[in-house]
Amino acid sequence: MTLGAGVLSTLLFSSAAAACGLPDWTHPLVMAPAAPELHLVTPVAKSAQAWQRGGSGPSIVGMWNTQFISKGNTSHNPPIPDGALLSIGFQIWHSDGTEWHNNGSLNPATQNYCEGVWGQTGFNAYELNHFAFSYDSTGTDTGMVNIREQVTLSPSGDSFVGTWTADTYDTKGAHQDHVGGTLVGNRVTVDTVVTAEP
Repeated sequence: MTLGAGVLSTLLFSSAAAACGLPDWTHPLVMAPAAPELHLVTPVAKSAQAWQRGGSGPSIVGMWNTQFISKGNTSHNPPIPDGALLSIGFQIWHSDGTEWHNNGSLNPATQNYCEGVWGQTGFNAYELNHFAFSYDSTGTDTGMVNIREQVTLSPSGDSFVGTWTADTYDTKGAHQDHVGGTLVGNRVTVDTVVTAEP
């Protein structure tokens, strides 16, 4: 991931815009000075206890620490290496079918909070349709972003894996860009703590 980030940091991309869940691809996570590089730990035993306190079985509902990783974007202009960590953040999947996302990789001035809606597609399988307004660093509206996720919850309910795509549109609705990859999520519980980098 560090190698991919280093390659990305040398590229120029004049039309890049930021929005919740969609960083400027030329400035990957490691280049964002405000991006928190926190390491969260939820002990397995504590995770199981949290489920016993909170419900009868695993559910996507709850708070997640997520990572969005590039895959299949090598033909993108500029190319984005597979494995590059593009975004980190916190997501909350609510029981009413809505979702909220705080992207820790973005400057808040460019809109790093946004919302989506989700549905269950199968056993432990979920899809998310997420929209965000997009702004540049001066606060000028640059359009909209549509992020879609397909995730599968682990049997224990403490993590998920999946795929994501992000499509950007200008202020007139014309399609501007498409990227995607894989994502991982780890559940945040009342027992989760921040730890030092290993």
